[in-house]
Amino acid sequence: MLELLGTYRNLILQALLSLFLILILSFIRIPIIFLYGLCTYIQPENLGQNNAGSGVRAAIRRPSSVDDPKPNGEVRRRNRSKDNKSEFDESNAQIFRIKLDEDHLRSRMYFKEYNNLFVLSFLAVSCFLLHNYFPVDDSHGVLGNGLIFPVVLGFIALCKVFVALAKISIEGSASKKSEKRLSLIFGALGFVFGIIICAGVFPKGFDFQLGSVDAFCCILISSSMACIAGFLYMPAGRSARSFWVGTDQIRSNLSIISCGWFGRMILYANYIVSVFTSLLWIHPLAEILVKRSQDAGTSSSSSNGSHIGLVGNVGMSSIDFAKFRVLCLLVSGLLQAIAVRPNLQMFLNEAVLSWYQRLHGSKTPDLDFSRAKMFLHNHFLCLVALQFLAPSVLVLLFLGLSQIDLSSFAVSQLVCGSLPCSDFVRQVGLLMSWWVVFVWSGFASASLVFYRRGVLYVS
Repeated sequence: MLELLGTYRNLILQALLSLFLILILSFIRIPIIFLYGLCTYIQPENLGQNNAGSGVRAAIRRPSSVDDPKPNGEVRRRNRSKDNKSEFDESNAQIFRIKLDEDHLRSRMYFKEYNNLFVLSFLAVSCFLLHNYFPVDDSHGVLGNGLIFPVVLGFIALCKVFVALAKISIEGSASKKSEKRLSLIFGALGFVFGIIICAGVFPKGFDFQLGSVDAFCCILISSSMACIAGFLYMPAGRSARSFWVGTDQIRSNLSIISCGWFGRMILYANYIVSVFTSLLWIHPLAEILVKRSQDAGTSSSSSNGSHIGLVGNVGMSSIDFAKFRVLCLLVSGLLQAIAVRPNLQMFLNEAVLSWYQRLHGSKTPDLDFSRAKMFLHNHFLCLVALQFLAPSVLVLLFLGLSQIDLSSFAVSQLVCGSLPCSDFVRQVGLLMSWWVVFVWSGFASASLVFYRRGVLYVS
């Protein structure tokens, strides 16, 4: 009995960890707690007639004077001339802030998909961490080393992410037709980009050693890159818009719209780390940060005379640089997960900004658009939360798959090409994880440039 427990120790630990996390996530409801307390807004109609004397107070309204003899439920009106026949009712322009609780979240679209993806990805990442930081004996096979749990959970979570993003992409009322067309275009460009990387057309451009990849693997990798590029276009645009609003780039000076100092730090750190990480696999930066061997440096300096170049003579070793890149991917994925809350709050605050712009745009504003926008942002809350959560899940799952040795799987030898199987899977996992960060930061940076130039605007 003890010998059997020693043989399947890792498998038992993986099973116990999965069971424990399922119980914890079910009882504590961590996916709900992750979004609990966010503020959403509503703009009801006929507020003066429905809530007269009820004591309900709007989140944003005209401040009443202390000496005003009128009751609090009655809203003061501006003095208007008799010639002005179009009178604006301020009571219908008030908005109300509501803190989200469990009942609110469960009633939103795509809550089930968000909850399942959160739980499954949390399980997969935890199993990856246990496998990487716990001693593994490969002599007992797949069941003995417990590798079956993180691999199966990781692939199931990846399938869940792609299926959820595909459903969101074809959702009719969640995005514009122009955005869907652009997603298809960027997906096609991602496929071409994947073919270029797998075929090694520019070996000095990107630091990926995939070896000689056969046609099936090339098409499979390129198709995955195409799906990622197409699916992440709209979420990255929403993330850039949330960054633009949250960091108050429009200079509205409205505390109810922009983030606090901590939220801004998260948004800035997430963007900077993502952009920096996406550049680490591009050769000019990779060559600067990697220090070559002493012999190579001596030969290059002797051939160039007394001149000592900067590239190849400063930086870290190749092994340390590889670990540094993996660490940057891990930090980028974690920061994207942490930034889900401020990004989602800024998505909800966009409706407040739209309400504010239309309220002050004319003397008799038409607030039907802002009312509809508040409803849609409130209705698609979990859909957008799923879009913001998906990139971090993809980065962490691909990174976890790149850190395990799949050589014990017999079927893996069929798709490893000319490289050893563990090296091939590691390179593909790093490629896909980097591609998610690269696409996300590229789309976000381009959107921010368009916002800065005035081509795009938040309304």
